[in-house]
Amino acid sequence: MGTPDFALPALKALAAAGHSIQAVYSQPPRPAGRGQRAQPSPVQAWAEAEGLAVRTPESLRDAAAQAAFAALGVDAAVVVAYGLILPRPILTAPRLGCFNLHASLLPRWRGAAPIQRAIMAGDAETGVAVMRMEAGLDTGPVLLEARQPIGPRMNAGELHDQLAQTGAGLMVEALAGVASGRLEARPQADQGVSYAAKIAKEEGHIDWQRPAAELDRLIRALSPLPGAWFNLRGERLKVLAAAPLTLPEPGQAGRVLDDSLTIACGEGALRLQIVQRAGRAPLAADAFLRGFPLPAGTKLLSSLS
Repeated sequence: MGTPDFALPALKALAAAGHSIQAVYSQPPRPAGRGQRAQPSPVQAWAEAEGLAVRTPESLRDAAAQAAFAALGVDAAVVVAYGLILPRPILTAPRLGCFNLHASLLPRWRGAAPIQRAIMAGDAETGVAVMRMEAGLDTGPVLLEARQPIGPRMNAGELHDQLAQTGAGLMVEALAGVASGRLEARPQADQGVSYAAKIAKEEGHIDWQRPAAELDRLIRALSPLPGAWFNLRGERLKVLAAAPLTLPEPGQAGRVLDDSLTIACGEGALRLQIVQRAGRAPLAADAFLRGFPLPAGTKLLSSLS
């Protein structure tokens, strides 16, 4: 049971390990691309290409969907970034239970955006955990976990890919341990609980009044998608990479300081490295400036407008 790219390595690992996959559940196709045509999720597309049975219900709350799931008679359900709430009849249907792969070291960063929130917060490490699911939000007991350092220049895309691969192997190991009876889940700690709320659009706004180190974390947390941004000349410009710098003297926040896209912040400065205009490809700073000049002295607004 999974939907986006993050879930795909786990599905592939389960198939490669020889598990009998009775069905693949994924969210229904959604409009995407310029034509807004319905596109299957990465999990659905791969599963169908492999000849696996795929189901894409809008919800699992109705009795018919729950009966259809129970009729599969599965030993276990593997849930990775599925995106639908599993009601109790779904959670209790598999013989051994439902097992979720979550991209954090629980109980830190329960919720929808653990990778982004860990980088935003400046965490030195994160990881993946396999837990036995229960009714609460990411509250179930943990079977296995693997730790992952967060490098000082690592962005969310890079961390996402590493955790997805590590988590795939961890899930295969966890299922083997559960099936043999040698692996027991441990309750999560009561201390250190934090929640990784879904990223709101306005959170991506770059407010130049904030410290450069904080904005650097924001940019890395939202790169490559959805991207941190600021408005200028009626356009929304995304910043996908930048380097924080110290300044010998405080600069006026939002002021372009040189011809290399160095912007003064509330503390320090950011040198923008990859910038993207709406509807165009990301560009390195020098290439971007050839089509969108930002001479030294230009003032970038800190407001949302």
